[in-house]
Amino acid sequence: MASLRNLLGGFSLICEGKLDFGSFCIQRSIIDVINLLFLFVFYLLLLVSCVKKHQRRVVDRRSWISLLVSICCALISILYIGVGLWNLIAKNDGFNNLSWLVELVRGLIWISLAVSVLVKKSQWMKILISAWWVSFSLLDSALHIEILFRAHSIEIFDIFPWPVNILLLFCAFRNFNHLARKRAEDESLSEPLLEEKEEKNQRELCQASCLSQLSFSWINPLLSLGYLRPLALEDIPSISAEDESNLAYQKFANAWESLVREESSSDRRNLVLWAITKVYFKENIFIAVCAVLRTISVVSLPLLLYAFVNYSNQEEENLHEGFVLLGCLILSKVVESFSQRHWYFASRRSGMRMRSALMVAVYQKQLKLSSLGRIRHSTGEIVNYIAVDAYRMGEFPWWFHSTWSLVLQLFMSIAVLFSVVGFGAIPGLVPLLICGFLNVPFAKILQKFQSEFMIAQDERLRTTSEILNSMKIIKLQSWEEKFKSFIESQRGNEFKWLAKQQSLRPFGTVLYWMSPTIVSSAVFLGCALFGSAPLNAGTIFTVLATLRSMAEPVRMLPEALSILIQAKVSFDRINNFLLDNELKNDEVRKIPLQNSDTSVKVQAGNFSWDPEISLTLRDVDMEIKRGQKIAVCGPVGAGKSSILCAMLGEIPKLSGTVHMFGSIAYVSQTSWIQSGTIRDNIIYGKPMDAHKYEKAIKVCALDKDINSFDHGDLTEIGQRGINMSGGQKQRIQLARAVYNDADIYLLDDPFSAVDAHTAAVLFNDCVMTALEKKTVILVTHQVEFLSEVDRILVIEDGKIAQSGSYEELLMAGTAFEQLVNAHRDAITVFGSSNSESRGESRGLALVGPEISNVSYSTKQNSEGEISLKGPPGVQLTQDEEKEIGHVGWKPFLDYVSVSNGSTDLSLGVLTQFTFVILQAASTYWLAFAIQFPNLTSSILIGVYTGIATLSAVFVFFRDHFVAHLGLKASKAFFSGLTDAIFKAPMLFFDCTPVGRILTRASSDMSILDFNIPFATIFLVAGATEVIATIGIMAFITWQVLIVAILAMIAVNYIQGYYMSSARELIRINGTTKAPVMNYAAETSLGVVTIRAFNMVDRFFKNYLKLVDTDATLFFLSNAATEWLVLRIETLQNLTLFTTAFFLLLLPKNQVTPGIVGLSLSYALSLTGAQIFTSRWYCNLSNYIISVERIKQFMHISAEPPAIIEDNRPPSSWPSKGRIELQELKIRYRLNAPLVLKGICCTFQEGTRVGVVGRTGSGKSTLISALFRLVEPASGKILIDGLDICSMGLKDLRMKLSIIPQEPTLFRGSIRTNLDPLGLYSDDEIWKVNQLMTVTSKGFNNELFESFYLPYILVQGLEKCQLKTTIIGLPNKLDSSVSDEGENWSVGQRQLFCLGRVLLNRNRILVLDEATASIDSATDAILQRIIRQEFSNCTVITVAHRVPTVIDSDMVMVLSGGNLVEYDEPSNLMERNSSFSKLVAEYWSSCRRSRYQNFSSYQ
Repeated sequence: MASLRNLLGGFSLICEGKLDFGSFCIQRSIIDVINLLFLFVFYLLLLVSCVKKHQRRVVDRRSWISLLVSICCALISILYIGVGLWNLIAKNDGFNNLSWLVELVRGLIWISLAVSVLVKKSQWMKILISAWWVSFSLLDSALHIEILFRAHSIEIFDIFPWPVNILLLFCAFRNFNHLARKRAEDESLSEPLLEEKEEKNQRELCQASCLSQLSFSWINPLLSLGYLRPLALEDIPSISAEDESNLAYQKFANAWESLVREESSSDRRNLVLWAITKVYFKENIFIAVCAVLRTISVVSLPLLLYAFVNYSNQEEENLHEGFVLLGCLILSKVVESFSQRHWYFASRRSGMRMRSALMVAVYQKQLKLSSLGRIRHSTGEIVNYIAVDAYRMGEFPWWFHSTWSLVLQLFMSIAVLFSVVGFGAIPGLVPLLICGFLNVPFAKILQKFQSEFMIAQDERLRTTSEILNSMKIIKLQSWEEKFKSFIESQRGNEFKWLAKQQSLRPFGTVLYWMSPTIVSSAVFLGCALFGSAPLNAGTIFTVLATLRSMAEPVRMLPEALSILIQAKVSFDRINNFLLDNELKNDEVRKIPLQNSDTSVKVQAGNFSWDPEISLTLRDVDMEIKRGQKIAVCGPVGAGKSSILCAMLGEIPKLSGTVHMFGSIAYVSQTSWIQSGTIRDNIIYGKPMDAHKYEKAIKVCALDKDINSFDHGDLTEIGQRGINMSGGQKQRIQLARAVYNDADIYLLDDPFSAVDAHTAAVLFNDCVMTALEKKTVILVTHQVEFLSEVDRILVIEDGKIAQSGSYEELLMAGTAFEQLVNAHRDAITVFGSSNSESRGESRGLALVGPEISNVSYSTKQNSEGEISLKGPPGVQLTQDEEKEIGHVGWKPFLDYVSVSNGSTDLSLGVLTQFTFVILQAASTYWLAFAIQFPNLTSSILIGVYTGIATLSAVFVFFRDHFVAHLGLKASKAFFSGLTDAIFKAPMLFFDCTPVGRILTRASSDMSILDFNIPFATIFLVAGATEVIATIGIMAFITWQVLIVAILAMIAVNYIQGYYMSSARELIRINGTTKAPVMNYAAETSLGVVTIRAFNMVDRFFKNYLKLVDTDATLFFLSNAATEWLVLRIETLQNLTLFTTAFFLLLLPKNQVTPGIVGLSLSYALSLTGAQIFTSRWYCNLSNYIISVERIKQFMHISAEPPAIIEDNRPPSSWPSKGRIELQELKIRYRLNAPLVLKGICCTFQEGTRVGVVGRTGSGKSTLISALFRLVEPASGKILIDGLDICSMGLKDLRMKLSIIPQEPTLFRGSIRTNLDPLGLYSDDEIWKVNQLMTVTSKGFNNELFESFYLPYILVQGLEKCQLKTTIIGLPNKLDSSVSDEGENWSVGQRQLFCLGRVLLNRNRILVLDEATASIDSATDAILQRIIRQEFSNCTVITVAHRVPTVIDSDMVMVLSGGNLVEYDEPSNLMERNSSFSKLVAEYWSSCRRSRYQNFSSYQ
């Protein structure tokens, strides 16, 4: 007690003998004592750290801020010490008055603060000095504010330390932030096991304290890590157990099943909606309570404003009443803030669970969907159910609760209005209803424009996708300009609707801003007419505040109702899908393999894909023993594949029984390959067995292919196997089946995509050897293999027409005899077409003796060439580039500069500033004018209405300029992107997935179309409104400026802290949605294979992981947003509370009630304005990423120009067709190995040259070099003496013709596909009837030049029935061609491609494996037409089939990029050449059926 008494005595001595805790001197002294305590502890810790030499110190970076603060502290210290010494020396009573000591102590404190800023700090030291800085800064600032408030002045000597105190506070926050980041980093580094990390991450929200959940502090570790370094997918914590998609699906599935059981035929309810309601009703009660609390708090604010104005109007000061009002204001804003934040977060969390449940339900349904169901729901539709309908549920609860709460808010606001102004509110309801109803037609017009825009956009994107998938043929034919103009015309139609929509937006904005003006003017007029309420400050500003709270429902309700209608449509679509037919479990009885000798048993089976139409398979009876090899053959459409589907249970069974004994492996006719590595596609979820894996690769002839890849079996396969040839995909599929080690193998024509030799290898090494002990049922068209199998089933018209061994069926004749004859005739073409060649007979003589010596070694497989090989360490399809971290304002400046929109942007900002000034002037007029009682109500209302209306004119022009900026930017960026894509080299398309380009052309382009321009002006609008609000508040109570500036600094810091993580979360989320959709699409395409391999559970679990990953990003993004908004609201609410506090303390009559109402009405809108600004700042930061992405593709390196004016070849070039290759070397990338290694040879004019070689030999590369799809590394290609590299690409490619391996048709009509450039008029083409009588012998070449199509119909395609087909179509040449020509057969498509070539009649024709995918008979027809019509042309043929190249004038053999042989085929056949070996291999693959069985048959 004595020491305390002495201390108090010291205080009184310092403060002139007075001990008054209300005095400023005593309060200063208390602050000094606290500082001395911190100083003592600081130096004690500093001494300890110096003594412990072995302690590792943390060296802080001394930033310029630290140096500045330290220097300022030192200067203030010098000032205090100087004043103290002056007081000690200059004054006589220095020792009696201790003021000199106080100044010296303060000097010591400030110099110690300077030291604390610069000293090397340990963790505890940093915590101590940060706490010291915070306490000193806050206490000193509070003292200065109190001095200002009470004395209305402040000493000059106190002004200088105050800003330094604020800087110290900032440094303290930096220290705390650094500690938080370091802690997060240490935690991430100290977690040794992934499982522990996931478990910890899952606990973050589940086990967070109540305060942490209330304030969203549980997400701090992630934000700290994101602030420390850019986040990666590995940093994202796993989702909590209660939010996992599996749990959400199980709850939904249970509710769904119970509702389905209860459903009656008359019940038309949407079961999906009821199931969702049943599962999530309880958790949405909490959301509803939050929404009600938020609505009440928002509606109560105008009443509090009314009470504040009335309080300021009282004669007597009653601080108790004022502080009660302040407490109510604080309570209202706190309740509003927390209830709204948790309403938004909880509703989106509930929506995430609904979304996950429905996404998984749709996926699970497609795994069980019947064949009829798959017909009714295409792959694209199923993906849409997930990507659009289920995904929409993420926001559904938020919009649902917003709708009813907005209605509640509207009615409660009307009630408040009536309670304040009585019947005077009635005139205001009329314009309110009018403005509300005007929103409806306006929204409908906008919705119509949006719908038309979406239709046009869908059409453009479909065309874009088709063009990108066919870019190689477009470049080969030099059709870039045509298709580019087509895309631009479609974009023009799309842009028309975009412009209409954007031009209407300013009118909507004017309607939104004029509504409060018109309604408030009507209410004021009603008050004046009815006299229901005086037009004083309380009435006026309460009405304005109430109308502001009514504006939100009026604006948002039409949009909310529209979105709820869309959600209802989505519920209906998902409901219809989930109620569709599923596969029945009793279709096939699968029995585990036991001691039974039977593998497959079908009795009296009748099957139909559509039971309502006709039977697909009738009276199927068969029994297959274990280990048997069964071949299924028959004409097209007979039902061969349906037999396999019947065994798999995929086709509905009408009667009979099907028993399968053992496990099944299935190889589909159309290859199904997943995105991933080759290894993943082969092992297919099974454990890795190296021996079995290598065996599967070898017997499927994949070893050489894999060795040729830089990454071996870890080579990434693109979407739908885009970077694999058809044969490679088929063999990977076959290897998957072999590795699976099943009991029964169902192979649906697996040899169709490979050449004859590879087919023989696969049949002998794989089917007959590797699967020797397995049961194999093989559907095939290759007659040459039929003699090897145990039994043959001949299917005809849905029935097993014949069954038996090869010899038995051959003797029986009929159907099987016809199949064998067709094959024999195709092979005979070889001999007959070359019977005049002497060398041919010699070659055949050589083949015979070698047949028995040729082995079926998998080392010599001859599959299609791999198109590209990247340098070591680089995959063909590389990861997408993306910016990391904050990229600053450069993308936005690019956006403005590319669009030349600086003028529009400047005018938009200028009109926005004018608008804000006029808005402020209109409300200030009301506050100012009500002070004059003599001013009539009409003048008061008229001036206000006039100023507010004028402001609406400026806001109209603001939106007009911004819309114009957006349209210019959309045009400029689309044009730049389209130009860059069409001018990109072929290498770009080989390395870049189509989806990556489409994303930029679709979603990124949409963001440029709609979001960026208005996000920019909304950001400017919010910022100007915040500045104007703070300015008006500070004009009345200037003290609030200090708090407002500090709050703005803190908001800016928190916003930057948040954006570091949010930016990366958005970028990562952009990479997590696509895999979910791609996986669903792949599953839909391969669901039969998945079910056959019994892999449904594995795919389901993988999908759950993908959905959870995507949901986690959605969840964390929303949580981070609420974290940010809550803190911004808290900071700006402090500004509001400070304003209200100072307004209460203002002396009476110092300010008028109107000014109080003006200040408070703006203060109440400050939080909303700041959140609006922050949201649009964050949105713009995210939107601008789309500019980055599009700019990346706008700067692709272009291929050489289409036309070089100074080096254009003569119009008659090439007149001969002579091609010279001079030391030609080709590589695909810089530093990549050479693919062609110095090829030298000459193709004489008018000759037919066959190009052969094995995988990777360089055949396709040679063709690419000829068309300059890839530029030579060195060497030349001369055509008629001109270097092709010296001319433009268009001049070159227009003079060359090619029939590609994969025939490409485009969506449109027959006419547009035959004449894409529109060179022939309709009248000319429609003269087809004149030539219908032309025969092959009487063909007129001159007539052909004008009417190429009739010739194709009559002479070229008659044997393929195309002539009859086209003539029989109602629209003839205008008949439709679907996407990729799917409504035409492969042979018909190939003949269309021949038609294009016949039109051009160029001197050089290239056939790049043009007949690889058609049957031998059609191949013979094509070759005959080519020989007749291109007899004077140079024809280069790349082919697998020996008959295709054997009758060439010259044969080129390539191996490993080198020219091995180049001679006449007869000469090559006479010696032991590589070509003769290839011929021998071909004939050996047909040896039995050609030499043995055919002869026996004859």
